[in-house]
Amino acid sequence: MGKKPVSYEVDKDNGGKLQVTGRYQQVPVDPTEEFKRPTLAAGAVLWRGDLSQPESVEVAVIHRPHYDDWSLAKGKVDPGESLPTAAAREILEETGFEVRLGKLLGKVSYPVAGRTKVVYYWTAQVLAGDFAPNDEVDELRWASIEEAKRLLSYDVDAGVLDKAAKRFALPSTARVLYVRHGRAFQRGQWAGDDDLRPLDKKGRRQAEMLVPMLLPYRPERIFSAEPDRCQATAAPLADELNFDVEVDPLFGDEGWLEDPEACRRRFAEVVEDGGTSVIVSQGTAMPKMLRWLSEHGRLPLPEELKVKKGGVWVLAFADGELTGADYLASALPLK
Repeated sequence: MGKKPVSYEVDKDNGGKLQVTGRYQQVPVDPTEEFKRPTLAAGAVLWRGDLSQPESVEVAVIHRPHYDDWSLAKGKVDPGESLPTAAAREILEETGFEVRLGKLLGKVSYPVAGRTKVVYYWTAQVLAGDFAPNDEVDELRWASIEEAKRLLSYDVDAGVLDKAAKRFALPSTARVLYVRHGRAFQRGQWAGDDDLRPLDKKGRRQAEMLVPMLLPYRPERIFSAEPDRCQATAAPLADELNFDVEVDPLFGDEGWLEDPEACRRRFAEVVEDGGTSVIVSQGTAMPKMLRWLSEHGRLPLPEELKVKKGGVWVLAFADGELTGADYLASALPLK
């Protein structure tokens, strides 16, 4: 391990908690609720190389001159941000790298000056950019995971790297951002065709805030169930990326009730295409699809599967089988 710095994070190891167990992780609606006087932050294990060739994989460790320590890239969540948004922004500001977020590794919490720092960490593949020394970070080193662990100043950061190494050992060949549509007008208050029932004010806000939350995952295509409220949830992200939305009833409740096997085949086709896809769906189909994916994959999921309106399941697949899942309960700004 690197030398223990004299910094405001001096208690990071003494009082820190490492919560990175399991391939299923979640971010609740209020990630600060369980902590006393919390300060929320987000970061990532930056990596480059070819995951199919483990010897080629390197991770980034940064040196902060103000604290004279070596750590992982991270930073505080700004007002109006989601955790994935904050992670990508902080990485860009500290290192100059544009990234694709991958697996949520979990969170670390530790005392800092009478408060509790809570940091959520992702894996993040470097896509572009160059590091230049700045006020926050004066040096960045690329190293193997074992070399990086020896360089890091904190044991808990080394624990995050250990978790990342496990995720790298089973690389994803596809990722699906499985979204439940935003909140719509109540069914009892809508006399027309239910497929035409629109998003309400909160639902439109959820759809807008999904854009900055999902962009760091670098989606490559967008699908939607047929109801207008699903398509309206997909529209802001599609507009931002200049993508068309492929609409298919097999992604929604009606398709599931009529022919669940056809829905499963259609979902599998999206996975088989590889890359990162967005599917906007509904509250009846989603938990049933998630249960089927779990039972036919490599990841046991909780008995009760939450699918809040505007929430997202980030699903990772290897060779068509579910291997990882992160549940982001809300796209709305953190309180």
